[in-house]
Amino acid sequence: MVDAAPHQQPAGLVVAGRGQRRRRSRWLTGAVVVVVLAAGAAVWAARPFATRSPAKAGVTDNAYPVSLATVSRQDLLSQTELNGTLGYAGSYTVAYQAGASAASAASAVPAGSSSSGSDTFTWLPAAGQVIRQGQPLYDVNGTPVVLLYGSTPMYRSLSEDLTGADVAELNADLVALGYVTSAEIPAGSDTFTGWTEYGVEKLQAALGVTQTGALSLGQVVFLPTAALVSSLTASLGGQAQSGSTVLAVTSTTRQVSVALDPAQQSEIAVGDKVGIVLPDNQTIPGVISSVGTVATTPSSADNSASAGGSAPTPTITVLVTPTGAPSTGSWWDQASVNVTVTTAAAHDALVVPVDALIALASGGYAVEVAEADGVHKLVPVSLGMFDDADGLVQITSSGLTVGEKVVVPGI
Repeated sequence: MVDAAPHQQPAGLVVAGRGQRRRRSRWLTGAVVVVVLAAGAAVWAARPFATRSPAKAGVTDNAYPVSLATVSRQDLLSQTELNGTLGYAGSYTVAYQAGASAASAASAVPAGSSSSGSDTFTWLPAAGQVIRQGQPLYDVNGTPVVLLYGSTPMYRSLSEDLTGADVAELNADLVALGYVTSAEIPAGSDTFTGWTEYGVEKLQAALGVTQTGALSLGQVVFLPTAALVSSLTASLGGQAQSGSTVLAVTSTTRQVSVALDPAQQSEIAVGDKVGIVLPDNQTIPGVISSVGTVATTPSSADNSASAGGSAPTPTITVLVTPTGAPSTGSWWDQASVNVTVTTAAAHDALVVPVDALIALASGGYAVEVAEADGVHKLVPVSLGMFDDADGLVQITSSGLTVGEKVVVPGI
């Protein structure tokens, strides 16, 4: 078996891509095996078949069937295929936390204090429900715990003259909800002003609670985005114990997670365009949004190696975001999908089928050209980019032109 060896590319050859494609090697190796077995590498290299009759589709050549393919120019794509899991970006756990005044409260950060023993869940959302900015996540003792957007969790009561990242989040939420204007609370303001108090009163009025103009610890939950309820731990009518998990949520943003072989890391990069093949075989566009830098061993593998199984394989996490696509199906969660990454492209490339390549005994590659007068000859070629999906290879050669016929193995 002869495999492709690195070689110098002629000027003008477009060769693109990040890393040698494994599938490319399989194409090339398979093509060489077919051709060498069909005719023998030494025979191919020794004579140009000048006296042989023209090859036609369905005829045999040296007792093996062969066909003819046409040299052409077209655009090529170099692609890598990956297996992924379609889900949602980001996951969060919301835990109940009783406020200092024994009012109902919550926090998105687990707390370890003991239960007050007096609080009861009086409303809970359903799994699959989406909760957005300014809407209740759940009720305790008939009082709603509201969702606001922000990455800093609520860790204290908020009232006039306080400053900090949590206050900045509250101010931004009040403006986004329309309770105050950006002229009243400028963007980036991290101070609890009279306008903040005014906005909080309007929020409390919308929720139907007492309008104090201040927020007790845990009366809101800050999360980075809208929350899709994935599971419930609390039960309606159950006791609300401080620090216990109420529910788990994710963002509403679709995301594909890929466990990548570290050997393929050089083949992809953030910003690469991809195609995502959904469970119903619909293909939608996407883009690579994150490529991990540290390989980790999947926890699900446990200790299979010590139990006599093979050692778990470390992987790198790659995240893919669908872009401008039709619906990915809200019913598809943790579904297996295929991700095709376009890593390079060659425009108007001179191409032949991969299985037209012949490995020369002296090194390098050639194709067998069937001329119009019936003469066959070997023409050396230099290899460029491989299009694995269509089984084509980019070539350069001073002895080939578009429209010429080359010999390929037949069926």
